[in-house]
Amino acid sequence: MNALKVTSLALALAAVFPATAQAQSNKELLNELRALKQRVAELEQKVKADEAAKASKPAPVAVEAAPAGMTVDQQQEFNRIAVKTEAIEDARESSGLRGLKISGYMDPAFIYNKNQDTAGFQFLNQVGDDGYNYDNGYFGMAQLDIQKEMDGGTKWRLTLQPNRGVGEVFNAGNIIAEASVSVPLGDLQTRMIAGQIPDWSGYEYLPGTQNKLITHNLLFDFTLPTAYTGAGLELTRGKWIMKGLLANMNASKKNTGDKTPVFAYRVDYAKGEFNGFGFAGVHGKAANFRADDGVGNPITGEAYDLKDTAVNLFEIDGYFIRGDWTVQGQLSYGTQKDAAIYANAETGELQDASWWGASGLAAYKFTPQFEGIVRADYVSNKKNGGGLLGYNFSDGRNGIGPGKFQTDDMTLCGASWCDDPASDGSDRYALTFGLGYLYNLNTTFKAEYRYDASNKQVFEVVKDGSYKKSNQLFGVATVVSF
Repeated sequence: MNALKVTSLALALAAVFPATAQAQSNKELLNELRALKQRVAELEQKVKADEAAKASKPAPVAVEAAPAGMTVDQQQEFNRIAVKTEAIEDARESSGLRGLKISGYMDPAFIYNKNQDTAGFQFLNQVGDDGYNYDNGYFGMAQLDIQKEMDGGTKWRLTLQPNRGVGEVFNAGNIIAEASVSVPLGDLQTRMIAGQIPDWSGYEYLPGTQNKLITHNLLFDFTLPTAYTGAGLELTRGKWIMKGLLANMNASKKNTGDKTPVFAYRVDYAKGEFNGFGFAGVHGKAANFRADDGVGNPITGEAYDLKDTAVNLFEIDGYFIRGDWTVQGQLSYGTQKDAAIYANAETGELQDASWWGASGLAAYKFTPQFEGIVRADYVSNKKNGGGLLGYNFSDGRNGIGPGKFQTDDMTLCGASWCDDPASDGSDRYALTFGLGYLYNLNTTFKAEYRYDASNKQVFEVVKDGSYKKSNQLFGVATVVSF
């Protein structure tokens, strides 16, 4: 292309000066043309040499201008980090770690119970060895919670609580507190839920990280279900959250002949930023731990057939949390067919258990780390000698059942303290004072004094076998979470 330009230039010059060309002799003209041709050849060789030299050199790397506030080196480092971050994201995606959350906590506790004559540390002791009691409830435990949210919004959750958890309470040896899935149906606000799900009733939560005190209130311990195994729906509509299940209550599998599930539901309304309320209920059939011979006759001993009977539970709760103050409350009512402690004195038939109760908690933060807590509980349980959900017998440790009276006549009941056959069940109440100190973001120290009492002599004094109307408990615990 460059050689053509030079030749054209020469021809143009000749055209510009035609007179001069004609005046010259043929010889002179021929010499000039030869010289011009040689000059064109030299120029062509020079152009080719320049092009060859350029071709042998690598193309210069275009350096993007660094954005404002960054040097070229900083821009290069930023680009390197961006590439590395993308590689990490790809690795997380391929290994299944995207949307995965793992958390947990431990809360070793020290508990002193006056009437039970016990004092010592409690941590990971098996519920089946000692039973679920207000001084041996959901504390002194370790929990590992694994949650996974997948593309499309499906959620998967597995919560493990060895020895002291929800699964152990209703199914000895089961370390699973929750194993559930949540699948969106059309949108993220309409979901199918299924699996084993801990009870959602009341204002108190089960984990020590969410419970301000060490022990739980009387309604939590003695009037509410443990868990549900079933399937249902969860709906979120503005400030409302509604969920319901058809499920087994406190059972991972129904026994032969027991085919009726329960309908369990919970509705929550967040009125504003600081307060709200909710209510929950259970209606259907669930395990009845009152001993009967299979045809409705009450018996004692281990050779009995436990059948599901109708249960109806309802509670309403609310909260106000603002600034340094926390206020929470709950009202509950429940019945279970053929679950009362006393049978009918005339016919010998089993009778229905019935109860109602209230609980309230107030907490105030003296400093951002230091908090004082007070809680008051009351349960009325008079009908048919008493009986609460899962507690269908006289229980001197928890203070449940008819009052005791002392007698020297061993023929009455074979002991010096006997159930009063004409007695109503006992009314129970508890007053608890506690302190909480947030040592750091992951560690909380707790201390608690609890006074339990009744209108009857229902608390056994283990040292001498006598009974009193009250008992005292003291506890401390350390809750460490991640």
